[in-house]
Amino acid sequence: MKKIVLVIASLVMAAGIASAQDMAQATELYNNGATAITMKNWTEALDYFQKALAMGTEIGEEANELVENCKTAIPGVTLAIAKDLIRDEKYDDAAKQLDAAAKIAEEYGNEEVATEAKELVPQMWMQKGVDALKLKDFATAADGFSKSYAIDTTAGKTALYLGQALSQMGKTDEAVEAFKHAAWNGEEEVAMGQISNIYVKEANVALKAQKYADAVKAADKANSFAENANAYLIAGQSSQKLGKNADAIKNFEKYLEIKPNASNANAITYTVAALYQGQKNNAKAIEFYKKVQNDAKFGAQAKQQISALSK
Repeated sequence: MKKIVLVIASLVMAAGIASAQDMAQATELYNNGATAITMKNWTEALDYFQKALAMGTEIGEEANELVENCKTAIPGVTLAIAKDLIRDEKYDDAAKQLDAAAKIAEEYGNEEVATEAKELVPQMWMQKGVDALKLKDFATAADGFSKSYAIDTTAGKTALYLGQALSQMGKTDEAVEAFKHAAWNGEEEVAMGQISNIYVKEANVALKAQKYADAVKAADKANSFAENANAYLIAGQSSQKLGKNADAIKNFEKYLEIKPNASNANAITYTVAALYQGQKNNAKAIEFYKKVQNDAKFGAQAKQQISALSK
């Protein structure tokens, strides 16, 4: 019986020694992790803390404080790794790391790190888009902006940038949709102007191709989103080519209203006068001829017409 007691005592003593050795090793791992943090060796620090945590968990109650310290450190270190990946523009890897940081932070009850990790995701994709946009890499920019907007669908500025990138890629329908989302989220004036510009470009292409009806249609669509002087000019020129002089006059007058000091203002004014004259509206014709009677190019002809129409 005495031998049995001695054996049990020796086993207990051995277990105590082993536990103390494990605790010392776990503590050393933790301290190595803390040292790695001071050197900003985040990956190395994370490895030390994870190993210390695993050992501490196995040790049990004696290592409770060490375990809690590891759980406090790991989320922040995981987040730091993600931030370095963002700085290195390794966005896909960073996205995975941010997700890991958020999950581990939630598991360990670190709300601050969890929130920051989640908030960084759309910001990161936005950064990717902006950087690519500066380089005129519109496909990469669109990818970044679309991923950012998918996460935060209230970010009007992101949708605006997405529309710009898509427009540059010639993806008109997708660009218009993105600009509409931007308008719904506080960027209405700029977004509507961007949509208008898209249709002005379409109108101009149609005008040059002598597709005058298509040009008028696109110009009218542009103005339905935001009034655009060039849209009115194209619509006026195209309507004139189609023989729709009343529409031409209406559009030219809107153009002059918006851009009274345009370099071609006097030429358009003279054209409007001639169109009114063609409609036998002499009063309006005289009104517009008088506006250019002192112009070096159109003045002499305008005076002649004023004289003839005043008889």
